[in-house]
Amino acid sequence: MISRMTEAMIHFYKGSVRDIEHFLKVHAYARLIGRLEGLDRETQDILEMAAVVHDISCPILRERFGNANGKLQEEMSGEILAPFLDAFEIPMEVKERLLFLVSHHHTVTSVDGMDYQILLEADFLVNAKEGNMTKDAIQAFCDHTVKTAAGKRLFDSMYLGKEQ
Repeated sequence: MISRMTEAMIHFYKGSVRDIEHFLKVHAYARLIGRLEGLDRETQDILEMAAVVHDISCPILRERFGNANGKLQEEMSGEILAPFLDAFEIPMEVKERLLFLVSHHHTVTSVDGMDYQILLEADFLVNAKEGNMTKDAIQAFCDHTVKTAAGKRLFDSMYLGKEQ
């Protein structure tokens, strides 16, 4: 399922290598953190599917509004993601969870579940580099938002110069 969804997202992005590379990196980090944290199979699968589709609204938002800021993504993603998911045989409760995760993937409060937590961390691991964020901004995110041991180790090694 995840491989088919990944291929469909590559086609969905219509040659936008930037978008494709972004979601592939977020997926790789989400997969890694989820496995290191020992998620059960169902939660791991939901996490990975959410990582693949988390920015589905970005091309349309950039076309309509000239940007794809996080709040716009959260507001618009449901109407774009729901029909996309209809192409896959996904149980309704999984579809609802994916819609929830994607429509909240920039909201760092009231996080309810490891899939949500890890999606936030994986997306920020990629956004920190792509957005040329300062070490102070990354440290602040880690201090306030990163909760998983694996996520902390990755941020420390990649951005904060801390040895493990």
